[in-house]
Amino acid sequence: MTLHVITDGKRTDDELVSILCSIHSHVDHIHVREKNRPAKDLYQIVERLIHSGISPKKLIINDRVDVAHTLGVGGVQLAYHSLGVTEVRRFFPGLQVGKSVHSYQEAVEAEQDGASFLLYGHVYSTKSKDGLKPRGMEELKAIASTISIPVIAIGGITPDKTAEIKGIGIKGIAVMSGIMSAKNPVEAAISYQTSW
Repeated sequence: MTLHVITDGKRTDDELVSILCSIHSHVDHIHVREKNRPAKDLYQIVERLIHSGISPKKLIINDRVDVAHTLGVGGVQLAYHSLGVTEVRRFFPGLQVGKSVHSYQEAVEAEQDGASFLLYGHVYSTKSKDGLKPRGMEELKAIASTISIPVIAIGGITPDKTAEIKGIGIKGIAVMSGIMSAKNPVEAAISYQTSW
């Protein structure tokens, strides 16, 4: 199982770099999801992370294909408003392409379009999706049992909930506030690791 941590867009550059450098050895992938930062700022942050010893292949950039390609990182994560998987695959064949999906149909389409992996959610209630009903486990089970590319669950996953989703065929979990907002992000990351 893989553990993905997703940044929350709430930190200063220095805070963000400090947290990610402290936890990177305890997670499998770091999704740099900083929606409000321009490409230049994002580039500089990711460059700092690489110069601080984080493997570029561990880094996945949310939405910004240009930054991901220029820095030679592990991949890009596409949302509903991003370029399509097919286009990114065509013009950036060296990038791993993740796609965020919210239904079985979206998952099937993303796989057909050539996505490398999927993020599906939100599985449980989460403050970042306040007021939106969680999608639950049934559709996640259906996706995991029929999709051949890795499926990563996201949304409200705490270490004590990992046992429930462990046996349904997903390849990992993605966590934002459970690690990024923790008093001790390193301890939080370790607790997710050991909960598997």
